[in-house]
Amino acid sequence: MSSESKTVESESLPPERVRTERGTLVVVSAPSGAGKSSLVHRALQTVAGLKFSVSYTTREARPGESEGSDYHFIGIDEFVKMRERNEFLEWAEVHGNLYGTHRGAVEETLTSGHDMILDIDVQGADQVRRQLPEAATVFVLPPSLEVLRNRLEIRNQNSVADLGRRLRNAAIEVQLYDRFDYVIVNDDLDRAARELVGIIFAERQRPQRNRNRIEGIIETFGGK
Repeated sequence: MSSESKTVESESLPPERVRTERGTLVVVSAPSGAGKSSLVHRALQTVAGLKFSVSYTTREARPGESEGSDYHFIGIDEFVKMRERNEFLEWAEVHGNLYGTHRGAVEETLTSGHDMILDIDVQGADQVRRQLPEAATVFVLPPSLEVLRNRLEIRNQNSVADLGRRLRNAAIEVQLYDRFDYVIVNDDLDRAARELVGIIFAERQRPQRNRNRIEGIIETFGGK
């Protein structure tokens, strides 16, 4: 290796180019029972530096769920007050319960340079897309209506009436797949999880998400 090459490799990037890049926001949506929460959990276990957005909800905690880890469980009155103060980046009523993503928590995470993943419904994804169009959106599609029905029945957390409502909503939601940047068919959890992780890694390499680093490298070549 020449002395010239050694000099170039040892040069530090200019101070103005080492500021933190803004993090990437990944939004994952799906009909109830399609498996998006399981996929998000796999991604969090696999992808270093990925943060989870803990949503607020007015529904009761399910068996195995914990406050502050799965959701922030709050009353309707408190949820409405937060909504009136414009604290939610997105909120929606889903299957009779209210859900919302805290705007400040998301902005703080992204500004600090960390990537964040949201596990939210289709309505919420639409709201995020309008406010943060740079977000990467992923739709998880069940392989069929029958498979979705079986998954919901096996989960056994819904009344007959609620099950019917979720399936009717799913029939509407699956029609909206083309609003999303990516679609994953969750017919095999391991493969679907690998696809979600691949999407996250690919999004991290987009030029607009690495502009500071890229321009700093270009400057070492005498570029702008």
